[in-house]
Amino acid sequence: MYPAADPIQSRPGARRIDVIDLARGAALVAMAIYHFTWDLELFGYVEAGTTAVGGWKLFARSIATSFLFLVGVSLWLAHGRGIRWRGFWQRLAMVAGAALVITAATWFAVPDAFIFFGILHQIAVASVVGLAFLRLPAVVTLAAAAAVVALPFVYSADLFNHPALWWVGLSTVFPRSNDYVPLFPWLGATLAGIGVARLGASSGVLERLAALRPGRWSRPLRFAGRHSLAVYLLHQPVLIGAVWIAAQVLPPAGQPEAQILRSCEQECGQLRDAAFCQPYCVCVLDRLQKEGMLDTGAMDASDAATNAKIVEFAAMCTVETDNLLSVEEGR
Repeated sequence: MYPAADPIQSRPGARRIDVIDLARGAALVAMAIYHFTWDLELFGYVEAGTTAVGGWKLFARSIATSFLFLVGVSLWLAHGRGIRWRGFWQRLAMVAGAALVITAATWFAVPDAFIFFGILHQIAVASVVGLAFLRLPAVVTLAAAAAVVALPFVYSADLFNHPALWWVGLSTVFPRSNDYVPLFPWLGATLAGIGVARLGASSGVLERLAALRPGRWSRPLRFAGRHSLAVYLLHQPVLIGAVWIAAQVLPPAGQPEAQILRSCEQECGQLRDAAFCQPYCVCVLDRLQKEGMLDTGAMDASDAATNAKIVEFAAMCTVETDNLLSVEEGR
């Protein structure tokens, strides 16, 4: 899911701000917790749909927001008083290259939900766009951040439904992807980081933060924060590999439920977007479980009564999910 923000490229002679590395390291831990739970869900160790709704969904969004905010802070610290082009292009090439690797890997692993514009892609684009705001007054940058966040909630158009424009984030459909972080509204978090960093510099807050020295307990987190891109690229293969090994030794109970959920989402994704399919399939699975159909082996497609029940559940969950999405859009 989410990578770490750009490490701070301190200017020559400047003191590195340890607490920002610490904050980035803490965000990495939160990201690992979310991904580990996602992996457990994938293999059937936790209830299907757990990470797609409720508090887990908010948790994921807060992690992404924190990383992108720190990208803005780091961008201003590195280039706010003058862009160091060589360092900027080197870092951009690393992030963009890693994004392309993620796209290629997920294209082969999960072609129906590959990552075409995830958080690494967002970081690369936001870093370039952010350059235009480095010398602007903080109030202007913060106002732009608010506008970027608000725009997709008040405007969308069929024009952006073409796959080539999904990265913008203003389409009327929600593309299927395992990590979708479009320009709008997520660019707003990076712009907010730039604006806050500029305010922090002018008010002396950054100097006070630079003077703080976290204790020895923070060294692992600060180390991870300084090498955040590498941690992002390596942590998920390690976690999912560990869960896979555990599944060979102690297979999870309830694995059929996870398989049914994935099958439902794949079929649903051919007609509707992921914003609809995830809660819809969780709803259908929940009704199947409540009816005891998963436990009794009543999922035989040749049974007319079973098919009638499934059609009934599908119709009810379609209405419930459409109503739920309408309420969320109206907020």
